[in-house]
Amino acid sequence: MTQVPEMSTFWSAYIAILSLGCLAFVIFAMIMANSLDVHREPDNTTGHEYDGIQEYDNPMPRWWRVLFWLGVVFAFGYLALYPGLGSYKGILGWTSHGEHDKDQAAYDAKYGPIFAAYAQKPVEELAKDAAAMKVAGRLFANNCAVCHGANAHGGKGFPNLTDDDWLYGGEPEKLVETLTHGRLAAASPKMPAWGEVLGEQGIKEVAAYVLTLSDRKLSEADTKLAEVGQAKFAACAACHGAEGRGNHAVGAPNLTDTIWLYGGSKATIEETLRHGRNGAMPAWGELLGKEKVHLLAAYVWSLSHK
Repeated sequence: MTQVPEMSTFWSAYIAILSLGCLAFVIFAMIMANSLDVHREPDNTTGHEYDGIQEYDNPMPRWWRVLFWLGVVFAFGYLALYPGLGSYKGILGWTSHGEHDKDQAAYDAKYGPIFAAYAQKPVEELAKDAAAMKVAGRLFANNCAVCHGANAHGGKGFPNLTDDDWLYGGEPEKLVETLTHGRLAAASPKMPAWGEVLGEQGIKEVAAYVLTLSDRKLSEADTKLAEVGQAKFAACAACHGAEGRGNHAVGAPNLTDTIWLYGGSKATIEETLRHGRNGAMPAWGELLGKEKVHLLAAYVWSLSHK
């Protein structure tokens, strides 16, 4: 069962006093309303008149009062059976966490064998199972689409999962590894900020050279900047390689193609060099479990192997 931190004595007492105080107040208000002796005129009015409208003082209908007292009894009964008075757990010992765990156990008992059977198949074979991919598509929509998009085409800072370009490798075992443990650029070699190291002029020169790696046409001025920037690119080659083709081991992207995680315009490349990039892919292993991660890996693999 999920462990829940204990509530402090102060807050427990505060909640209990507030809850019981509110109940006491409404009971007191009801008793006072029924016990006040309001002077009535012979015609059963209070003697007050507003714009020709006289105020009657008829007693509250009995069925209203019955419903009110039934509501009070229900409130006390509820607070006795269920948690509602601070740290008091109630006679039944019910908790939302316990209810969740019970529902989760029922879910696992019903669907666990299905996911276990899927986990026995290799990723490549599982990707061909239409029924499995339908289930995996729901998992993707619920957990991954918020970043990668419903069509898995990604967006700025979020990789497109339907092409053949992978920062850390697109092999089945790499997909399982990425989904299980996540990718945190701050923990592994990230794209550092080079603004203070290269200076503004150096940023422009290296950015111009990076543009040449993907055969971009440059102006005459940018061509001259690229010639100078080639030598300064040596600092980047440690991750991206001397030819700029990237390195899956450290998640360094290939700079020679037309696929850009944050955008490939000159201004965006300069921004990347100036301030660095520090993206993060969350770990799903603990949340989803080994079997569902395996199923998701097959789904992601199928997106680029249609």
